[in-house]
Amino acid sequence: MSSQEVPKEFVRALQELGLTNSSALQGSPLTGGVSSDIWCVETEHGFVCAKRALSKLRVAADWRAPVERNLYEARWLQVAQMAFTGCAPELLGQHEELGVLVMRYLSPSDFRLWKKELHAGRVDITTAKELGEILASIHSYAAKRPEMATEFPTEKIFYEIRLAPYLMATAERHPHLANALHALVAQTQDNAKTLVHGDVSPKNILLGKNGPVLLDAECATWSDPAFDLAFCLNHLLLKCLWTPPSTSDFLISFSALAQAYLKGVDWEQSQALEVRTTRLLPGLLLARVDGKSPVEYITQDTQKNLVRRVATNWLVKPPSQLQDIAHAWAEELHT
Repeated sequence: MSSQEVPKEFVRALQELGLTNSSALQGSPLTGGVSSDIWCVETEHGFVCAKRALSKLRVAADWRAPVERNLYEARWLQVAQMAFTGCAPELLGQHEELGVLVMRYLSPSDFRLWKKELHAGRVDITTAKELGEILASIHSYAAKRPEMATEFPTEKIFYEIRLAPYLMATAERHPHLANALHALVAQTQDNAKTLVHGDVSPKNILLGKNGPVLLDAECATWSDPAFDLAFCLNHLLLKCLWTPPSTSDFLISFSALAQAYLKGVDWEQSQALEVRTTRLLPGLLLARVDGKSPVEYITQDTQKNLVRRVATNWLVKPPSQLQDIAHAWAEELHT
């Protein structure tokens, strides 16, 4: 990484958090994020990762989001560590006024990005299983502490950066599906049972020697745990279109993650949660083609139309189980 002078706001935040005594720091901007400025900064105590939320996201659509989400990401990191040690970066501090969050830096020499692994066809079923267990552990831990909901008064933020750009924006593109998509928004809002991450995507998951590490919890809120499960499973379906030779492994991972997660559901009936997930998943599938944040690797009209057709069918008549979705998707890709 090339080294350059770190922006003053980051230096001030590190100073006031007691993480440096220097008035000038060197670091490197990290790429890949659309919602934050992220820097790897060298301090007297080693490298740290500092990030500051952007008010306008780096996407083609006009997509804006409240910068105070940075505070709730810091709180999610703390809860996640208590629920499952090592499943998230160590939080070093959060400067509420400047909106800067500081974490322990996780070096690429020790951690691989799950998205890159999947694209390369390196699909480890154990990773999917471990991720399902981690998500269930975090959801279980928080669900048993309902007083924690007051620490995440983020319903409006979650609507603005998840429900609106994904489901509501997609409803505008598909008026004939608007009722079904609006119902998914209501379902998510009406089942606020625990702390959710909100962006469980392969681009936000590192793989280390001790298992998966979740990043970028800017969407953290007290909501429906089915959202996290559906959001992640959706990516395993979409990766079949990105790396077709690994389709079978992706779908085995889909099932392994879902089964491991549902096995850990102890705060409600797992069948009820699975039903909500099967209803939500096709809405998110369609949103990654026609919402405000389409996946960058589905570019062919034939692929987009496949997603539209399948998602529409599932929205009209939701499958009863997640395994039904995996089987149906496999059949569609082999026809």
